[in-house]
Amino acid sequence: MKSLKIGVFGAGHFGRFHALKLRGAARAALAGLHDPDPARAALVAGEAGCQALTAEALMAASDAIVIATPTLHHARLAEQALRAGRHVFVEKPITATLAEADALIALAAAEGRVLMVGQIERHSAAIRTLRENLGGRRLMALEATRVAPFRPRSLDVSVVLDLMIHDLDLILSLVPAPLTEVRAVGGPVMTNLPDWVVAQLRFANGAQAQVTASRVAVGLERKLRALGPEGEMRVDFMARSLEFLAPDGGQGVENMPGWSLVRRSWTDHDSLEAEQAAFIAAILDGVPHEANGAQGRAALDAALRVEAALAGA
Repeated sequence: MKSLKIGVFGAGHFGRFHALKLRGAARAALAGLHDPDPARAALVAGEAGCQALTAEALMAASDAIVIATPTLHHARLAEQALRAGRHVFVEKPITATLAEADALIALAAAEGRVLMVGQIERHSAAIRTLRENLGGRRLMALEATRVAPFRPRSLDVSVVLDLMIHDLDLILSLVPAPLTEVRAVGGPVMTNLPDWVVAQLRFANGAQAQVTASRVAVGLERKLRALGPEGEMRVDFMARSLEFLAPDGGQGVENMPGWSLVRRSWTDHDSLEAEQAAFIAAILDGVPHEANGAQGRAALDAALRVEAALAGA
């Protein structure tokens, strides 16, 4: 197979973007899209230059599918696609429950199909720059902030599964130890689900993290601070800046001989385009990909533990 036919289930905010990007993707063609709202399906199909199809017709016309529906439908659609021999990209969170995630991971392995989860930050220029500069740092205290003004989308899930899950996934990738304890505070503001949450995490190696997420903030803010024996790293995602102290025997900063302040920046690229390219390469070339089923499950597990802490479970 030299090219793929990829269908999109869901014509909402992310489904629309997936369809528009797939229209110009290398080594892939947009097979069509499906949405239970015929008017919305027709509108987005017109933008993307494809057909709005029934669910059955879209599955039959596709080699792989993108699931960008409300989370409640992820497990059912992904199972149908895998059993039909299709590769699956499912937007985060992977499923609504861990049992559903486990079933999909096992089914994808049994069918020999790619299962990829839309943890899009793994494909961002910011995270790539962070990883390139980590070296062998042992990060023991992390603070992540991701807040934004209210927008009426993704309201079928709490801010934990909407926004915080990105930083939970990032922190899990940075701390090589099991998550042992979770505490959280938060609550609703504009919806009947938590719209702001602050979570404290503890890991088996002694590392700790505080993660703040809000979809009812005054403005946009995305930052990460990480500290450990090698000093501090600080990332401002909005300003595209990374700063860190490095014990490299340099000229030093004030009152810290032998330490240097290093600054890095990056040029943003299209993370969704990079994510789709990774999905296509995983299918056509067998290239290992970011955010596989197990990584998607780990992020979901952490998010559900935050929600359980909120509920006092």
